[in-house]
Amino acid sequence: MSIPAFLEYISLEKKCSQHTLKAYRSNLEAFEKFIVEQSAEDTLDGVSYGEIRAWIVSLIQSGNSPRTVNRKISVLRSYFKFLLRIGGISVSPLKEHKALKTDTKVQLPFFQEEIQRLFTADFFPDDYTGTLQKTLIQLFYYTGIRRSELIELKVQEVDFSAGLMKVLGKRNKERLLPLLPEIKMQLKQLLEMQKQCQIPRDSDCFFINNRGKKLHATFVYETVKTYLSKVSTKTKRSPHVLRHSFATHLLDQGADLNAIKDLLGHSSIAATQHYTHSSMKKIQEVYKKAHPREKNN
Repeated sequence: MSIPAFLEYISLEKKCSQHTLKAYRSNLEAFEKFIVEQSAEDTLDGVSYGEIRAWIVSLIQSGNSPRTVNRKISVLRSYFKFLLRIGGISVSPLKEHKALKTDTKVQLPFFQEEIQRLFTADFFPDDYTGTLQKTLIQLFYYTGIRRSELIELKVQEVDFSAGLMKVLGKRNKERLLPLLPEIKMQLKQLLEMQKQCQIPRDSDCFFINNRGKKLHATFVYETVKTYLSKVSTKTKRSPHVLRHSFATHLLDQGADLNAIKDLLGHSSIAATQHYTHSSMKKIQEVYKKAHPREKNN
């Protein structure tokens, strides 16, 4: 009973996206299945910390990383907070729990030269799919938009005359993003290509496949990964790294951190400050000043 109630609560009160709700439901149902199989319990309300620890061990043994385990436990923590709120339990079994230690991964953005080469080289086919793929990648880099925001973008939310795009972000928060002339031209070209190729439109989403359907997240991810591999040898090649590159390159050019926060749709400046650690210009300047070979030149 309490899992559906919890999901309804975070949907209405926290305004979580459908993607987040799906992830929460999956994690909670997986934990519930584990508890039912390991004990006589048929509800999560009475679980002990020992049972949670046993689940953590099983997750690690199944090959889950500490970062993934921490994310799953974070869902449980939110669930038990909800039970405390409604009086379902008196003490959270995770009250004394400490997150597993994780390696700090520095996610390197792409160099501006790599991005420039991607957009100027003749990588993209001249057909509709090629135009679509180029537009996706350009929009990620020119606006810092999230993958889910791009997929859900509606035709009526792009205002070419004003040069603005309305985006519905996390927790259903709206924000306006400016459209530079180059991306405006690319977006118009995509719409024109849809007409020329007589693509049927079965969705009000701006981005549709050649059957007129809304794009799948996997298609968007694989598009970015495939084309970025042509210009970079970096291990991580995803829409999020393009978003990361957007923020980092703005910082390199002296943009205000609060302005970048608003463009990215972050709720706090702390999330945006993450990008200051990977500002390539700053890293290169420190390297040139500190490296012994540079000092000798």
